[in-house]
Amino acid sequence: MNHYLATFHTHLAALKTHRNLVSAGVKARMSPVPRKISSSCGTCVQYHAEHLHETCIDTDAEALYRLNGEEAELLKEFE
Repeated sequence: MNHYLATFHTHLAALKTHRNLVSAGVKARMSPVPRKISSSCGTCVQYHAEHLHETCIDTDAEALYRLNGEEAELLKEFE
C-alpha cells in the first residue's frame, strides 16, 4: 500500500478531492501541507492506496507525491 499526498491551488479543490476519494472507498484525510512540500493553499489530502486514484483528484490540483518515511517523491505536477 502506498502513501500519497496531493496538494492544491484552493481549499475547495482539496475538499472535493477528499470527498471523491472517500466516495471511492479510499481512506483519506485533509491536513496542513508538510513544511518540506510547498503549496498554494496550505491544505493537502493524504491517502493510502494501491494505485493513484488520479480520477478522484480535482482539476485544480497542484501536485501529487508518494511519501516514503521522510522522503516525498514528486509523481505529477498538474497544470
